[in-house]
Amino acid sequence: MEKVWIVKLENGASFEVRGAEDLPLKRGGQCVFRRDFYEELGTAGAELSAPSMTSRIEDLPQILRVAGEAELAEADENRRKAKADMAVVREWIGKLALEMNPVNAHYSLDRKLLTVQFCADGRVDFRELVKELSRALNVRIELRQIGVRDETGIYGGIAVCGQVLCCSRFLKEFSSINVKMAKEQDLLLTPGTISGVCGRLKCCLKYEHEGYLELEKGMPRKGEFCETPSGRGRITDRNLLTSKVSVTFENGNVSVFHVSDITVCSPEKHNPVREQEKNGKNNNRQGENKNRKNKPHNGGDHAHGAKK
Repeated sequence: MEKVWIVKLENGASFEVRGAEDLPLKRGGQCVFRRDFYEELGTAGAELSAPSMTSRIEDLPQILRVAGEAELAEADENRRKAKADMAVVREWIGKLALEMNPVNAHYSLDRKLLTVQFCADGRVDFRELVKELSRALNVRIELRQIGVRDETGIYGGIAVCGQVLCCSRFLKEFSSINVKMAKEQDLLLTPGTISGVCGRLKCCLKYEHEGYLELEKGMPRKGEFCETPSGRGRITDRNLLTSKVSVTFENGNVSVFHVSDITVCSPEKHNPVREQEKNGKNNNRQGENKNRKNKPHNGGDHAHGAKK
């Protein structure tokens, strides 16, 4: 019987791997596993009950052993070499005039593969770059294009909420996010409010969206009129998390009430301005009808005289 682990590399890439049940590996420990034609060193994360990427556990890379001092020392040397070789990568990108920004370089444990991650606005033809780098560094090269979200997840940081960035802490993949989600969560549609460190819409807008939709079901809308313990007013703001609303009264004062303390009513019934306008229209109509009744009808006489 084998266990399934999520193993993360230094460059942010993660894999599902399999290992023996009696393997002395704990979360946060480092292990050596074989993937394709090379050996890799990674940090063990969560333990899974079954693989999610494939239906067969036999298709996963296999953990060979728990990393010892020799493997850790070799990984440190690889890290220094990869950092130095980044200068060569940037040099050739400049020579070939490619519109791409290299993020990092990572050697496999046995140095059979050098993986270079880069960002670019569009698709980049890097076939010539791979040939030149393989010739210059004498190693097999793998170029991998990543997005700005992935880049931010690799570098990490602190979000405005005070927590470590979700993309570097627990998110494995990035879902589609749109401005409509921010609107439905009553957020100000300003870049500083809805954008993350990466400059894109915040990831939490997506995975918190369903919760906000559930909270919104029992909340009145902005602009609706309501009766409160302090009188009649209009809802100008609301907080979905606390179930409270801000009510503006006719005199301009603003008070905050829990949604259970207010009663929503129709705007026509409780808007004094509309009531006055409605009453004014009714009075005008009544006056017009009265004038019509009192006005003499001479149209028939004129018509009769015209015939003469």
